[in-house]
Amino acid sequence: MIALSHRITQLSESETLAMARKSRELKAQGFDVINLSLGEPDFFTPTYIKEAAKTAIDENYSFYTPVNGYLELRQAICNKLKRDNQLEFAPDQIVVTTGAKQALINALLCLVNPGEEVIVAAPYWVSYRDMVKLAEGEAVYVKAGIESDFKVTPEQLEAAITPKTRMFMFSSPCNPTGSVYTRQELKALAEVFERHPQVYILSDEIYEHINFSGKHESIAQFESVRERVIIINGVSKGFAMTGWRVGYLAAHIDIAKACTKLQGQFTSGTNSIAQRATIAAMDADPANTYLMLEKFRERRDLVLDLMKDIPGMITNIPEGAFYVFPNVKAYFGKTDGETVVKDAPDLCMYLLNKAQVALVPGDAFGDPECIRFSYATSNDLLVEAVARIKKALAELK
Repeated sequence: MIALSHRITQLSESETLAMARKSRELKAQGFDVINLSLGEPDFFTPTYIKEAAKTAIDENYSFYTPVNGYLELRQAICNKLKRDNQLEFAPDQIVVTTGAKQALINALLCLVNPGEEVIVAAPYWVSYRDMVKLAEGEAVYVKAGIESDFKVTPEQLEAAITPKTRMFMFSSPCNPTGSVYTRQELKALAEVFERHPQVYILSDEIYEHINFSGKHESIAQFESVRERVIIINGVSKGFAMTGWRVGYLAAHIDIAKACTKLQGQFTSGTNSIAQRATIAAMDADPANTYLMLEKFRERRDLVLDLMKDIPGMITNIPEGAFYVFPNVKAYFGKTDGETVVKDAPDLCMYLLNKAQVALVPGDAFGDPECIRFSYATSNDLLVEAVARIKKALAELK
């Protein structure tokens, strides 16, 4: 038997990837599975971005890149932050990474010491929990339920902070809930952090361009906490570039230098062609993302309207991303005569086997009463998926 390290044996498999794998296995067996488990836009990368990549190939951008990314890309990111977010950063404060996921783990590994506490706003993206484990930190979960639109309050945050608190991490727009913090809500959180200067703020803004509430707001806009905020972003969601694997972080120069040092020992620089393509994405008019935004808004409204006809499924109105996170505890303890649904994982497996619809249980995101439903697919498939779910749930008594 191979003796693996404790570091890897204590990690969980990503539940979203696990459910995607199970759905692929059923598809391979001939089942007509609708996979709503992954957070991936079903749009193609815009032509102007693909053309930039083709040009980069022709111009022989095939050599090692700087660890923290091409200067031209880091400058383009600074320009974007100034144009879209009114935030001033210098290129040396930017680190280009192999996806936003690498930017997150870079920041955690560079700032969190063993045993220090990381406050995680729950529901949270599935990988936060295990990233904190990798950094040998102690995750402290602050839970917000559907009644508060899944957003933590300043009072909850204040109560969770201790002398051991090193970092707070959250996403807005949020995966898995689609919740979006307003400027006023972020200001109230920033005022809490003003009283606790030892706490860093990891702000995951990867869904910035999929925001139905209006202008995106970043907690980095508040000068009192600016130097302690690490902005995480990338091109996967807003530009339909999931497979290109380009993310970035923007932070105080000392943090950026530390992340560059760490990345130099892990992956070094991000793919050269993908970086050149990302320059085109950063330089583009943000209006280029509006068509996709409106399509997601249409899908959200469609799904919420269809879910109204499912008894016991409680939803809020998500203001961003492309997820609905319904509370489904009304179905716990029910059975169709063969399968007993004890909890959200049971319900997701029941719906996968009975309705051939792949969803992710809320346990993966810190809320065991909910399930995550991704609407990043066509209207026709969404209508069919909800119809299947409604029929299968009606059989539970």
